[in-house]
Amino acid sequence: MAIGKQRIYLCSQSPRRRELLKQIGVNYEMLLLRSDPRRNICVDETPHENEDPVEYVQRICQAKARAGWDALLYRNLPPFPVLAADTTVTIDGKIIGKPRDNNHAAEILRELSGRQHQVLTALAVTYEERTEMRLSTTTITFAELDEQRIHRYLLSNEAHDKAGAYGIQGYAGAFVEHIDGSYTGVMGLPLFETVELLKVFGYPAP
Repeated sequence: MAIGKQRIYLCSQSPRRRELLKQIGVNYEMLLLRSDPRRNICVDETPHENEDPVEYVQRICQAKARAGWDALLYRNLPPFPVLAADTTVTIDGKIIGKPRDNNHAAEILRELSGRQHQVLTALAVTYEERTEMRLSTTTITFAELDEQRIHRYLLSNEAHDKAGAYGIQGYAGAFVEHIDGSYTGVMGLPLFETVELLKVFGYPAP
């Protein structure tokens, strides 16, 4: 199916994802699930007991895309594909989400210190009854982080609302000794997979 005016909806509040779509020239509009006071459309991101990280991130991403399409229909918006994404960090098979507070962020950073972890970003596009998905997996090796370095990072307030308590595009980029995979995937929107997925729905590649 071709997208008539080459436009999509982005079902995400992430400024990083907006910047990355602009970087590759994708024409999008924001579609926020909680912006309609008449109906609180949201997705419960609580992991299921013993849920595999890959299954988790794909489940949440698909749910966001479907919820976005439902919100589009409810608000009688012009029908264009809905793009959703979800990012999680995993180490030793454990899902590491966003920190609750600075103490929790410090705990997460201590766990990642001097070790390898994986960043999983799932993408989904929904249009009508069709949903297609892609998954980006990136392995990150962190430097050893002492308490003083962790404390200085937390003072930047960058850890909040980020999976794994860090953003690679900010100060924490200096923590990364090695990256194997997609840098933009770690930011929250792997551009190669995004372009490939949009092409499935007729959006021309940049």
